[in-house]
Amino acid sequence: MIQKIRKNSVSILALLIILILIVFPTGYEDAVIYKGTDRVRAEVISTDESTVTNNGLIRSGEQYCKVKILGGKFKGQEVKAVNMLSGSLESDKIFSEGDIAQVVISYKEKDILSVTMTDHYRLDKEIVLAVMFVVLLVFFAGKTGLRAVYSFAITVLAIWKIMVPAYLRGINPIWCGILITVFLTVMIIFLVYGFDKKTLAASSGALLGVFVTCIMGCIFTDLFKIHGAVMPYSESLLYSGYQNLNLTQIFMSGIFIGASGAMMDLAVDITSAVNEVIQKKPDIGWKEAARSGMNVGRAAMGTMTTTLLLAYSGGYIALLMTFMAQGTPIDNILNYKYVSAEILDTIVGSFGLVTVAPFTALTSAWLLTRKAKG
Repeated sequence: MIQKIRKNSVSILALLIILILIVFPTGYEDAVIYKGTDRVRAEVISTDESTVTNNGLIRSGEQYCKVKILGGKFKGQEVKAVNMLSGSLESDKIFSEGDIAQVVISYKEKDILSVTMTDHYRLDKEIVLAVMFVVLLVFFAGKTGLRAVYSFAITVLAIWKIMVPAYLRGINPIWCGILITVFLTVMIIFLVYGFDKKTLAASSGALLGVFVTCIMGCIFTDLFKIHGAVMPYSESLLYSGYQNLNLTQIFMSGIFIGASGAMMDLAVDITSAVNEVIQKKPDIGWKEAARSGMNVGRAAMGTMTTTLLLAYSGGYIALLMTFMAQGTPIDNILNYKYVSAEILDTIVGSFGLVTVAPFTALTSAWLLTRKAKG
């Protein structure tokens, strides 16, 4: 029984951390905006677009919907709801008969004051997609896939339960981001290797790369004169009563947090390769093992840097298309602050990746050869 617990200790620890994070309060569960309201699903029975003004692609006005409430204290009631259209294709949505919508019900005691349509209900489809992903991952990767699910859950919960509330409270985003990244890096690599020197070797290499990225990100964000307001929804955050937040430091933290996943990947690849070489040739010296790790790192860096480029630029395809459609000169495009911010993210993150390779090759070679000889 004790041996079985030791064998599954990594999974037990991961599940314990997940449970703690789930019950850990953010402090924002009862935000003022949702007091006196009920957020529930509702089925659209009929719609009325008589007050909606169409101007080409843009719609403005109010769409009225008759809905049947599917949950909460008013379940089963049929009421009139309003869908406010602001003329923004990005944020507006149109409902049709039979749609399932997320609505916010404002009420006083037993009386409904108003019902506002907020969006289409997607949570059920998201759950189905997530379950399909977990099943596929576990089916192909077995226990390793299950640990990958644990690391995914811990990462999501740590960001939502710890990092985001800490940022909102005004805690220094750079130091907070570093601490969260250190925790996630060590935890995720621990789930890969367990109680092993490979965990220390890979974590050390990845974190050294993160620190390089952090320092360079802070320096070049100032040199580029990038303000944190380039982040989506940053101005909405300020207008929500958080004017004292340092958006630029939050942007800086996002640089190394965004690149840390690729750094972990590269560090694990190099550590596994070095370990395999040492297993095949136990008498190998640490310098030769480090050279083998560097060779693996050189091969992986080309695709890793491209991975960062695609990850960061993927969300700005529409912006780049707009520039091209308008005939904007390339030097203007590269100088534009949103593009400069993506260039900063990509190149600084790539700097971190390049440094991860030698760091991990050295740490893994030194630690694992000592283990092999000891």
